[in-house]
Amino acid sequence: MDIGGTFTDVVTYDDEAGAFAASKASTTPDDLSEGVMAGLGSVVGSPGDIGFLVHGTTQGLNAFLERRGVPVLLLGTAGAEDSYHIARGPRTRLYDLHYRKPEPLVPRRDVLGIGGRIAPDGSELTPLDEQAVRAAANTAEERGHGAIAIAFLFSYANPAHELRAREIVLEELGEDFTVSLSHEAAKEWREYERTSSAVIESYTGPIVRRYLSHLEVRLRDRGLGVPLHVMQSSGGILTADSARARPLQTLLSGPVGGAIACAELSRVSGRDNLIGIDMGGTSFDVSLIVGGEPDVSAEAHLEGLPMLMSVVNIHTVGAGGGSVAWVEAGGLRVGPRSAGARPGPACYGRGGTEPTVTDANLVLGRIDPNGFAGGQLTLDTESASGAVRELGEAFGLDAIAMAEGICDVANSKMAQAIRTITVSRGIEPRDSSLVAFGGAGPMHAVFLARELGITETIVPRFPGAFSAWGMLQTKIRKDFTEPYFCLDEDLDGAGLTTVLTRLEEHGLSTLGEEGVAEEHRSVQHSVDIRYAAQEYTLTVPLDDAAEPSTPDFLKTIAERFAEMHHSRYGHANRGAPIEFVTVRSAAFGDLGRPEPQKWPQAQGPAFPHETSQVVFGGVPQDSIFARRDDLLAGHALEGPAVILEDTATTVVPPGYSVTVDEIGSLIIKELP
Repeated sequence: MDIGGTFTDVVTYDDEAGAFAASKASTTPDDLSEGVMAGLGSVVGSPGDIGFLVHGTTQGLNAFLERRGVPVLLLGTAGAEDSYHIARGPRTRLYDLHYRKPEPLVPRRDVLGIGGRIAPDGSELTPLDEQAVRAAANTAEERGHGAIAIAFLFSYANPAHELRAREIVLEELGEDFTVSLSHEAAKEWREYERTSSAVIESYTGPIVRRYLSHLEVRLRDRGLGVPLHVMQSSGGILTADSARARPLQTLLSGPVGGAIACAELSRVSGRDNLIGIDMGGTSFDVSLIVGGEPDVSAEAHLEGLPMLMSVVNIHTVGAGGGSVAWVEAGGLRVGPRSAGARPGPACYGRGGTEPTVTDANLVLGRIDPNGFAGGQLTLDTESASGAVRELGEAFGLDAIAMAEGICDVANSKMAQAIRTITVSRGIEPRDSSLVAFGGAGPMHAVFLARELGITETIVPRFPGAFSAWGMLQTKIRKDFTEPYFCLDEDLDGAGLTTVLTRLEEHGLSTLGEEGVAEEHRSVQHSVDIRYAAQEYTLTVPLDDAAEPSTPDFLKTIAERFAEMHHSRYGHANRGAPIEFVTVRSAAFGDLGRPEPQKWPQAQGPAFPHETSQVVFGGVPQDSIFARRDDLLAGHALEGPAVILEDTATTVVPPGYSVTVDEIGSLIIKELP
């Protein structure tokens, strides 16, 4: 189950029949669980029949973006408590005259310094001032804070002071009070980033916990007999119990499902490099598959605020089907403001009056007004035309020209988002295939591919619920880190082996707590490395490397780092001293995954279809209208065409061909 800004998507897999099914329900912003239950009820007779359940939640992300998290009191080491507000200089924005420092989630008045000091080596310099912690807990109660974040210096080396401070706070405020510790949120160096991670977890954590608890109760009351799993930002999943303990890990859980789905599509199709575009009702998310694997980072930023955690890299802009078109300084803007689920676009008939991207596509004839969202909505073409026509008056354009202008501006904005995550990092988009999903993604994908020079566009089955499908393909995942500072010449191979062994044993044991059988557990190690005197690192996998205590280990890892540095930055300095910074271990629990369902083979070239007019380049053209379920493996057609299904609409402009592969994906290429 995946909650979007406009629709909540649900995908089911029937073990006995070996078949997938997908459905949508309107997202219910006032109580997201209502939309979840409605979507679930449309595909499952009773929750008691469910054998496995995974959910991508946007509760924490929405609370962060809308600044409606709980008030947080931040406790820092006395004398260094201002590190959160001092933050870090914007090295990439030094000459940006419009730069504005990110707004902290905690105002300066809600930051308190606590006596006590841990040294960089983990030794205690000054005992914790326990009375100051008790006083801070009382202050939190008096001021009405909903959570406390505790971030003491060098707690990653010795967490004793943070652990004791939490004990005191819970003694004063009760066991249910939310307390986030920086060494648990991010057991890494870099004081500001670690503090920011703890603050974000405190700010959003109570909302995520309440939502998950409320949803679990509703599901149990309806007969659910298996644990609820939650998607993580890292691309793995956790039980809801574990997610409540570490809510920061769920912050980006919704969009990540699409990246995991693209990775699975890469595996079954043999295409190593993919660009995934997820265009829903509110946002446009871009993700990468490089060498068959999702592009994962050890750090993320939201509105300029950093978080240290494993996260699938996703670039998001405010461009979706519900994005509002408007006039600014005599020019046309599309988004980032969205009409959302309610009132929604003008064509929804729910009170919306502003033109949106969906309205523009309807005016151009690219959407079937009678079959939208699986027939759940009948779209009002007249209202859409009226809203678009009214906007066109500001530019002296009729409704058709204005509608194409709206789509062109939206396409340009989305193409730039793709360039941001590819070209700006030295990745050539033309070397990848474009995978289009989300309810609106296949409607715009071919236009984006044309602008970027991408020769192949893939529309998978259930594109409108592809992120939810991806959640059925992933594994249990738990991430662990250990600071490990040393130059290559000082590397203690036996010591590094000890650290890796400890992390592996801990990771495997925690998978048992998630209900993973011993034979299905595994661990992957990596290490953050940089050139000596550099600031930032690259995460180098240790897979298939020699034992750290052998001479070949350092040579192998140094070469891997050099190759990654050259790929990322275009140069490498082989032979220069390198420095180890952080050891990372990811523990995986394999839950199995349903194999892609083979699509029925066509017995001939013919398929049911109708013909209707669609506007391309300002000219109405006779276009094929076909149902996705009627296109079988081996079928082929040429544009212009519109392919309809319950979860999305695919638009194929003139000059492009479509073929259906063996798993039912639409493969769209430019005609020679």
